[in-house]
Order: sequence, then C-alpha cells, then structure tokens
Amino acid sequence: MALPPVLTLEEAQSAAPRPLNISEIFVSVQGEGRYIGVPSVFVRLNGCNLRCVWCDTPYTSWQPQGDDYMMGGLLSDIRRHWTKHVVITGGEPMLQPSVVLLTERLKEQELFVTIETAGTVYQPVKCDLMSISPKLANSVPHRREGGRWAVRHESLRHRPEVLKRLMTEYDYQLKFVVQTPEDMEEVNKMVEDLGAEKERVVLMGEGIDPGTLYERAQWIVEHCKRWGYRFSPRLHIDLWGNERGK
Repeated sequence: MALPPVLTLEEAQSAAPRPLNISEIFVSVQGEGRYIGVPSVFVRLNGCNLRCVWCDTPYTSWQPQGDDYMMGGLLSDIRRHWTKHVVITGGEPMLQPSVVLLTERLKEQELFVTIETAGTVYQPVKCDLMSISPKLANSVPHRREGGRWAVRHESLRHRPEVLKRLMTEYDYQLKFVVQTPEDMEEVNKMVEDLGAEKERVVLMGEGIDPGTLYERAQWIVEHCKRWGYRFSPRLHIDLWGNERGK
C-alpha cells in the first residue's frame, strides 16, 4: 500500500480548518419560531454582511466583538451542556467557512442543529432547520452613522436566488421582522415570489422591550389570521429583556 504524501508546513496549515470567530456561547430556550421554548445551546458567530438599523446584536455587526475558537475546543464547550438542540446564529453565521465543518461535526454527534441566517449567503451546511429571516425595507440604516451603510445593505439584504436554494435544500421557516402594518405588503410579495408555504412563514414584531412587542402583537396576530401565517412572540425578550447571553 502506498504511503500518503508528506505535506509541507504550508500545505498542512492551509488544510487545517480555520478557527471560528465566536461572539458568545450560552444555554437558553429558543425564543422564536417553530421550536420556541426548547432548551438549546446558542453559538453566536461574529460578523455580518448587513447592518440592520434595529439590530439587537450590534456586538456581531456594528461593533463586532469575538474570540477565535478551534474546532475541538468549541465542540467540547458545546457538549458540556446536556441539551440536544444547538442553534448556530449570528451575526451571519454563513459567512465563516468553517461553519460547514462545525455543522458536520455536530450532526455526527446526533445533535439537532438550527441555522439562523438572513438568507444572503449559501454554504452547504448540515442542519435540521434552516431558520431564514429575510430583511425587509424597514431594516435599511438610512440615517445611522450618516447613512454610510445604507446602499450596501440595500443591495445585499434580499437575494432571491440564495433564498430559493436554501428553501429547496433544507427544512425551513421564514421569519419576518415587522414594525408596521405597511410592512405586510412587502412580506406578502416576497412570500408569493419565493413560492413559500404559508405555514412556514413566521411573523414577529421588531422590538427589544416587552411593551413594544405586546403593542405590535395585537395587529400582527390579525394579519396571521388573515393570511395563514404563524405568529411568534420573542420569548427571550419577554423573560429577560434584551440582556446578552439569555
């Protein structure tokens, strides 16, 4: 039997998986969507290609903060917790190349993996649920930081070809963050254009305090009843406000 070729140092380094830049790892209950209330390990990857004006995790986008984790150490941290559900979130987790290997390793351990993504980037990850949150026009930062991110954000926030591929290849849900009833025209058009199944469409209010979410829920529920969409609260906001790591 022929021996495997000997790699140079440069080849070995390039073949090794890149570290993942992680903003935080914590255990909580899923606060949104299909698996609301399920205890889960959240792995929040750092970095985002968008700049939503109302972003509730600015430490992954507007002011990114994170540490590098090698795969072995990250997997060990995740497995310290008993829950079988792992949520890979961000930021935009699909930006980091090693997210594919991470999901493969997690599935090898028979864990239930959810990916939370804006649906602007495709990677061949392994997951049980692709939780896609397409960004509406209400996310564009027209005035924040002088509007310097607005044009880039607008050009990237809606990628129909990526959305359709994710919806075709994975079990999915579409989560829309809405602020006013006027947002529903854009939601309905996007759902129709994508050919999404209505029972997979989730509406939830934008907000980082329970009072705002309660007020918006009153009209959002009516639209869910009208159009056949699902309503989702933001359970983590109701329980802990916008406290990090909850």
